[in-house]
Amino acid sequence: MKSPRGFRNNNPGNIRQSKQRFKGEVVPSKDAAFKQFTDMAHGFRAIMCILRTYMTKYELCNIAKIITRWAPPAENDTQAYISLVEKLTGFHRFKKLQFNMVTICNLSAAIAFVENGEMPNYKEVIAAWHLL
Repeated sequence: MKSPRGFRNNNPGNIRQSKQRFKGEVVPSKDAAFKQFTDMAHGFRAIMCILRTYMTKYELCNIAKIITRWAPPAENDTQAYISLVEKLTGFHRFKKLQFNMVTICNLSAAIAFVENGEMPNYKEVIAAWHLL
């Protein structure tokens, strides 16, 4: 059985191609639609960098706001995505989140699960935190 595209690309958040570059990004990517990373830790690091921007620059500090931006309703069942992230993290959708290791690692792992249908290796999530 083939692993999910996000895991094959070391891009567990299925981050789309854009002009924004991340540490550990493979350029050029062999995937025309989604970024690729040298390893899974750098893919998770990219998720965390985006989450940091959402929280600090755009003041999106709860699951409902973060996931609505990450997975907009025009492309996704955003409410289902929010509900699953809420369940996986144990954080209420409207609870104000802090940018700390426990919160961001749990949120990143939940995003990876929703995007790929499989739980990621949590050691790679933790390794990403230490790359920030």
